[in-house]
Amino acid sequence: MTSQSNNWAAFSAAEPELARTVEDRFGKFTHHVLATLRKDGSPRTTGLEVQFVRGELWFGMMPGSLKGLDLRRDPRFALQANPGSGTDMAGGDVRISGRAIEVEDPETRALYAGEVKPPEPFQLFRAEVTEVVRTSVEDDKYLVVEVWKPGEAVRTVKRT
Repeated sequence: MTSQSNNWAAFSAAEPELARTVEDRFGKFTHHVLATLRKDGSPRTTGLEVQFVRGELWFGMMPGSLKGLDLRRDPRFALQANPGSGTDMAGGDVRISGRAIEVEDPETRALYAGEVKPPEPFQLFRAEVTEVVRTSVEDDKYLVVEVWKPGEAVRTVKRT
């Protein structure tokens, strides 16, 4: 599968602890919220299952879905991990932004299908990550925001 300087593997290599935290947070639930842009530029939010496989963040969906059509037209996205019930959000609130690149290569699709076993037929996108954000509470006193962008170290802001 493709190696990119802004794929999930690059982020994981640059910031392994934050990457594990984000993956764990997404792993707590199956469905998450994807934001795309409609043809008129307004936002669309939809549910989505995501997979971290072979150093990539993947979005699989039904062919012809509105979110897939949105991503073909404008690949920018924001993805928010399911916060779960209540206000606990163990592991914090995590968001990933980037560009979704449609994958049509039969070999890559076959590797993905072999590992994930999605319902057929499916549309597949690989995420080019442009930002990862984790917001958490520390000591029941501080709001901590960690922001990573390709080529930069994690920037941490702590507020009371």
